[in-house]
Amino acid sequence: MTATTHLPTATILGYPRLGRRRELKRAIESFWKGHTDEAALQETAGELRAATRARLVELGLPAEGGAVPESFSFYDQVLDATLALGAIPQRFADIAGSDLITYFALTRGDRDHQPLEMTKWFDTNYHYSVPEIDESTPLAANPAQLVAQLAEAAEQGIESRPVIVGPVTYLLLAKASDGAGEGFRPIDRLDEVVGVYAELLAALNEAGAGWVQLDEPALVSDSLPVPRSETIALVERAYSILGGAAARPSILLTAPYGDAADALARLGSLPVEAVHADLVRGSLPEADLASGALTSAFAETQLVAGVVDGRNIWKTDLRAAFGALERLQRAGIDVVAGTSNSLQHVPHDVRDETRLDVELASWLAFADQKIEQVVILARGLADGGAAIEAELAAVDAILAARAQASGVRVDGVRGRVDAVTVADRERDHEGERRAAQQGLGIPELATTTIGSFPQTVEIRKARAAFGRGEIGQEEYDGFLRDEIARVIRLQEEIGLDVLVHGEAERNDMVQYFAELLDGFAVTEHGWVQSYGTRATRPSILWGDVSRPAPMTVSWSAYAQSLTDRPVKGMLTGPVTILAWSFVRDDQPLADTASQVALALRDEIDDLVDAGIRIVQVDEPALRELLPLDADRQAAYLDWSVGAFRLATSGAAADVQIHTHLCYSEFGEIIDAVDGLDADVTSIEAARSRMDVVEPLGEHGYSRGIGPGVYDIHSPRVPSVAEQQELIRIAAARIPGEQLWVNPDCGLKTRGYEETVASLTNLVHAARAVRAGA
Repeated sequence: MTATTHLPTATILGYPRLGRRRELKRAIESFWKGHTDEAALQETAGELRAATRARLVELGLPAEGGAVPESFSFYDQVLDATLALGAIPQRFADIAGSDLITYFALTRGDRDHQPLEMTKWFDTNYHYSVPEIDESTPLAANPAQLVAQLAEAAEQGIESRPVIVGPVTYLLLAKASDGAGEGFRPIDRLDEVVGVYAELLAALNEAGAGWVQLDEPALVSDSLPVPRSETIALVERAYSILGGAAARPSILLTAPYGDAADALARLGSLPVEAVHADLVRGSLPEADLASGALTSAFAETQLVAGVVDGRNIWKTDLRAAFGALERLQRAGIDVVAGTSNSLQHVPHDVRDETRLDVELASWLAFADQKIEQVVILARGLADGGAAIEAELAAVDAILAARAQASGVRVDGVRGRVDAVTVADRERDHEGERRAAQQGLGIPELATTTIGSFPQTVEIRKARAAFGRGEIGQEEYDGFLRDEIARVIRLQEEIGLDVLVHGEAERNDMVQYFAELLDGFAVTEHGWVQSYGTRATRPSILWGDVSRPAPMTVSWSAYAQSLTDRPVKGMLTGPVTILAWSFVRDDQPLADTASQVALALRDEIDDLVDAGIRIVQVDEPALRELLPLDADRQAAYLDWSVGAFRLATSGAAADVQIHTHLCYSEFGEIIDAVDGLDADVTSIEAARSRMDVVEPLGEHGYSRGIGPGVYDIHSPRVPSVAEQQELIRIAAARIPGEQLWVNPDCGLKTRGYEETVASLTNLVHAARAVRAGA
């Protein structure tokens, strides 16, 4: 070992990055629009980084010893690693300008370049830009940004710890570029990439870094291109090299988001100074702990025990967490109190939430409160449990009060779930449904959108004015009706076959429903990054869920009254409502999903009674919640598919049920997608150029399918020819009578000019292919 520093007894793996009031989001989007220059953006970013470091120290993390992680990103951490490795795909080689110009072109594209594919970061609602690697992709260490941030911290008098996605995880998340040779895998270049990482570590060491954090969540996943046993061996190979480098900072190797118990002793034996384990989603290796093998493996290595949950917002049971830390300490292991993963997945500070019920707020811990809990636990490690007994007892009382609070358990809701039968999850056979739905008059290669239309400045201003009480309900409803009428007319003019009402009334596809269902609460400032500058405010699902009144019926019925074409009713599915909320942790997810499903089932009944014959129940998060551990995946798919079917199976045969899935590797769960038994499924496919249609074709998928031909996450306007080509690729695998033509996702974040141009091209492309062109 060549340890130069020693981690203190408290640390975290990362912190929210957009700013307490999304300052970075606004600065980046202003730069994209040309309103500010790169210097102004860099200045704002530097101020935000400085404020974050200062806040972490203020909350109790030591300013020295590498306790403060440098986890800032302009967009996403995998894209940061791509830039640091110089791994720029050849198709972007002609881009001129600074590193930041190239960086944003990679993830957003431009007129001449399609962006990198984007997908979910393990089982979170965070997205990353997928690296493209082939045999000739250039690799060259580019430590400039990392070194600059290290210098910024030093000027503040804070010793920060650079954070980089580790080499094994980086390559296992990458895809082979289109020019790669047959059989090539990005992981085949591991030794070269490790060499570049060694150069990055040497540059950081020279710049004065005491520590560096290398994140290897691949260690806990069974859903990557190689078996997990091989992943562990690859990590051992990579870190034997990196750990043996002569000039490097101390290394913290992390394994967040899941269970690394079976690998923990092997990781502790590597030539690194500290290893992190997620002990919220994971566990301790009991046999190794009992035999002393874990103590032996960690004889010269610190163990960062992730006992505070970085994924959810409930107060940690401090007594139980401290018990786990004490157990490790008694075993002779040098243990550090930490979080299960980066805090980028939770909001900043519950004290900002002035409108939350006081009792509910007392149950919660956002990022700042989680750091305070980590610091309490560290004090207990240093001074003994008696030193923190008052804090432990206070949390004990809060947890007991939460369990007894009104609304947490509602007998009527639980009784209805208990009464669900197998028949409640079954619809008529798909052949009968197909025949019954002929009356809808939908053509082959039918065109539609996913649901939302652009949320304009005018819509946001009207919503804000209504929220402040500056306009009344009648005026606000009139504004929304006018907006719906405008969107219906626009779709008719463009020539779409199946219309939507545009969702002008919805602030968010989950929050809208959370505000109308019992058992939920919403926040003012609880923003969490989803990707890039995109942030959401996850709702808080704290109690038993029920629907006190219809939620969408009046808007959908009004839209349908304006046109002879079918209008889809739009709902968010039970799994996605759970995935994109902070969900109660005191009962199985399956039970909560059934409660939400029954509320949606009632809503579908009311939509149909109001004359809506097509209902879309979106489940973009279906793949997202798939457990990383293969042994738990079948049970998850059983209850998640069952929840969707419970929500939709009350619909008669002549009602067409749609669903939407996005940004996932669907080949892994094709049986589950089939099991949803939706009449039509739309799926993200444009960035991957229809990769999804091959597994669908091989599976023999027999119902309607709409692989997206328009990537709505890029400002590009795809041409008629480009979309026509994607339709033809899909049609080669999927029979035309099953094929739908649609964008990848909702259009909420796009502007109207690009939306109208892109959808017009989409309709022309579909008509051309329909006509045999």
